[in-house]
Amino acid sequence: MFPTRHWHHMTTEEIRGADTSRWIAVLPLAAIEQHGPHLPLGTDLVIAEGQVARVIELLPRDCPVTFLPVQAIGKSNEHAGFPGTLTLSWETATRAWIEIGEGLAASGITKLVMVSSHGGNMAVLDTVALELRARFGILAVVTRWGRFGQPEGVFSAEEISVGIHGGDIETSLMLHLAPELVRLERSADFLSAQGTLKARYRHLRAHGAHAFGWLSSDLNPSGVVGNAAIATADKGRASLDHAAWGFVELLQEMETYELDCDVAPS
Repeated sequence: MFPTRHWHHMTTEEIRGADTSRWIAVLPLAAIEQHGPHLPLGTDLVIAEGQVARVIELLPRDCPVTFLPVQAIGKSNEHAGFPGTLTLSWETATRAWIEIGEGLAASGITKLVMVSSHGGNMAVLDTVALELRARFGILAVVTRWGRFGQPEGVFSAEEISVGIHGGDIETSLMLHLAPELVRLERSADFLSAQGTLKARYRHLRAHGAHAFGWLSSDLNPSGVVGNAAIATADKGRASLDHAAWGFVELLQEMETYELDCDVAPS
């Protein structure tokens, strides 16, 4: 049988009787954390749920993909100084996500995509992916919705580079997905210390190739960065679709790929 699009909608008997080795499981991850004065604590969760829903709309019916429930709380200790933030330690997150993979392996799953709407999860997920490969033989891919880039001409290069938390991109996504949760009158152009670093230093950055570990208040006292004041729902819709189509392509590539060490010339 083909999987249902939601893992938790199937029965144990349906999974037992299926060739689950052909399935691709998707584990979406998010966060509950401060997003400044204008966005809710659940911004990353709303975005993750919206992206999953759009991918499901776009997926070809014969693509054997099933989505696990979104992991709402992630590793967010860079935001722990702000009220409302909930975070797992890196130890707890690592253990929990490996154990989810272990359960999938026990059900016959051999391919997994872990996709996050929160950047703070990524370092943990890289470790988890390797552990799942080494321990259980799972092909585990790690990505973020933002890694598929942005549609041409929608956001400025500066905003894509610097506005990494609560700026134009995330605010636009929220205006598209849940406008009733956006306090637009409190939005602003939240400048980032990343800009100062770029002006003063050749290599040193808060994020990028030569980055230091930062707390969100190291970038801006408000805990957010980027120009939220120019956000629009139309830009959010374009961003959501761009990432969703990229993710569909990734899933289709995974469907045809096997870990057989194919080193033949392309």
